Amino acid sequence: MTTKMKKIKKQLAEWICYAPCFVFIPPLSPAYTVSVYELPPVTVVASLKQAGVYTEQPLSFTSIDREDMEANRITEPKNLSLNVPNFLHADYGARMTGSIYIRGIGSRMEQPAAGLYVDHVPVLNKNNYDFDYFDMERIDVLRGPQGTLYGRNAVGGVMDVHTLSPSDYQGTRLQAGYGNGNTCTLHASTYQKPTERFAFSIALKHCSTDGFYKNSFDGTLADRMLSESGRLKIQIRLSPEWKMENSLSANFVKQKGFAYSLYDEATGKVMPISHNDPCTYGRLGLTEGLTFQYLGQGIRFSSTTSYQRTDDEMALDQDFRPVSMFTLQQVQQENAFTQEFVMRSTQKKEWQWISGAFGFYKQVDMEAPVLFKQDGIDELILAHANAGIHTVFPDANLLIEETRFPVESYFDLPVYGFSLYHQSTFGVGRWEFTGGLRVDYEHTAIGYTDSTSINYRFAPYMREYKRLPVKMSGKRSDSFFEILPKVAVTYQTGRGRLYASMTRGYKTGGFNTQIFSDIMQNRMMDAMMSDLGVYFNTGETPYNVETAISYKPEYSWNYEAGGHFRLFDEKLSVDAAVFYIDCRNQQLTVFPPGKTTGRLMSNAGQTQIFGGELSACYNYKNIRLKGNYGYTHATFLHYRSGNEDYSGKRVPYAPANTLSLNGGYKWALSRKRAGSILFDVSLQGAGKIYWNESNTVSQPFYRLFNADITFQKDSFNVGLWAKNLTGTDYHTFYFKSAGHSFVQQGKPVQFGVFINLIL
Repeated sequence: MTTKMKKIKKQLAEWICYAPCFVFIPPLSPAYTVSVYELPPVTVVASLKQAGVYTEQPLSFTSIDREDMEANRITEPKNLSLNVPNFLHADYGARMTGSIYIRGIGSRMEQPAAGLYVDHVPVLNKNNYDFDYFDMERIDVLRGPQGTLYGRNAVGGVMDVHTLSPSDYQGTRLQAGYGNGNTCTLHASTYQKPTERFAFSIALKHCSTDGFYKNSFDGTLADRMLSESGRLKIQIRLSPEWKMENSLSANFVKQKGFAYSLYDEATGKVMPISHNDPCTYGRLGLTEGLTFQYLGQGIRFSSTTSYQRTDDEMALDQDFRPVSMFTLQQVQQENAFTQEFVMRSTQKKEWQWISGAFGFYKQVDMEAPVLFKQDGIDELILAHANAGIHTVFPDANLLIEETRFPVESYFDLPVYGFSLYHQSTFGVGRWEFTGGLRVDYEHTAIGYTDSTSINYRFAPYMREYKRLPVKMSGKRSDSFFEILPKVAVTYQTGRGRLYASMTRGYKTGGFNTQIFSDIMQNRMMDAMMSDLGVYFNTGETPYNVETAISYKPEYSWNYEAGGHFRLFDEKLSVDAAVFYIDCRNQQLTVFPPGKTTGRLMSNAGQTQIFGGELSACYNYKNIRLKGNYGYTHATFLHYRSGNEDYSGKRVPYAPANTLSLNGGYKWALSRKRAGSILFDVSLQGAGKIYWNESNTVSQPFYRLFNADITFQKDSFNVGLWAKNLTGTDYHTFYFKSAGHSFVQQGKPVQFGVFINLIL
């Protein structure tokens, strides 16, 4: 463990010791036990921002309750993929790089395409999206732009996570599991309600795995991981009208990651993982959220205040090969504060309304030095430089004295914003008409300092090496003022509701930090060439500070029609939608051409997306069947990148099809009180996924078969599970670095055993 991560762990311990004064536990009275395993049934009600249940709202949603999560082994965000139509939380090799794609909208870096709320607290840093799920009550995934109520970065949708409430559920839960790859999970939690006005819970989870891949360079494990999580929740009924909830959560991740394999595009051959420098990621995150709620005559008011601290560190062998090219070490510290007030009507009247105000501030301090080594100096710098020099001076050669040198980069990234929003719904008979508007302002800035220094000479014209220091620093800022409207109409039938809506979403703009090493290389070359009195351009990196440092906000208009239906005495539920999205300035991750070291966020001109979604759930006696299907056709209408025109090409990284089919059967054993056996099987699939803007590399549609069998008796159950039973070979990620292609392979067959006990 690095000195940096040790300091972070020590700081977390201090934070916990000096937690806010409202986090306390009074003397406890004896807790009663729960005699059955099943939790109380959960009514799928909307969040603080929705007036009513989701089935009454003009939007597409998927709610996954505790039973679904256990049956489908949804223990982390990536497991949500494919269980939600047109939703993919991609596995890109580490817990900081997983990206979300919804309806063809998403990006591999910088701003997320979907918002995330955990117990009413918005998560501002995309690096914190990938965390362990435990003791979840349910997860609601809202698809389509949700900017009117949720603001920035909800251009694709919102994930709303709700953990168990100690006021609603009491008991002690113990869980343990073991699987292949030496994968171990331990979970312990207790939910207590000593008095009618006070309840608390403490939950802890441990996960560790050796992973499934080895680094053939030295035989070490390539995807080993350790994860520790904890949550303390306190709920107090302050008065008949007021209640308070405080949630303090922490997570620690330490992993070897980025298990990327060299890929031959011509033959489709995947080479063994082999890199000679470390690829690791570590994170320590802390979130403190305080919510007050008031329920009075006809209104509901809430105030949510949060503080979020994130410290993470990434180390990359950026060429991902057994050569000494270049490495990156990125260290970030983020402090973030949010405040939101929400007030809405609660009485069932012709006019329902919701109003709110939101503000946030976050400060990111980042160190991101790139270390060039001997092979990198020879291949990335000298080879290109000398090729250009020889066109003017055939006998001259550039030489660099160092066998390695760093390009230091320091970034100061503050951002703040505030917004006001309102939404009203008017009912007229079977019809409901909804209109909403959000006014959103955001200010973002970057301060950067980059420096390097080398000794060089031109042989045979220079006999001695000459020192060349290169430094670049500056500040930039930008502001965005957005108007985010929404209009919708709903018609109530005897079997459900039909709706049509038009909504606007936006994903904020910002600044690139991973292109500065390329810019510094260009500046070094320009300085050295000036000594010869010539200038040439190799064409490898046509970017400079002005064009590469920033990217624009992304906007979309979503036109949607659908319905929520409950049939056959509500045994069958069906949700369907079709949509058309007009997306402008879609944010895409771009690698400069040639053997370059950086990447940047760029904007496509215009993207057209259309598709549909269908979800169905059928419950009959001991049988439960579920299915989800999503189709997305996303193409560039206008997009030129350099000399390339990608108009008409498919948008990369977003799957065209997502599919999940689940079947569950509960077999009650004949002997009295003998318990029951639960069988669950599922089929999941995704694809076709194009990996680049030119659509020359892709992942065909792939299928994963999973199964689960559980013996259940009262408060005890034990079972077996398996994923990817057929060992399907597929790729979850593709990219290019230093002119070479790489892929991230999907997980092989996974299986394990688990045991749960509730006291």
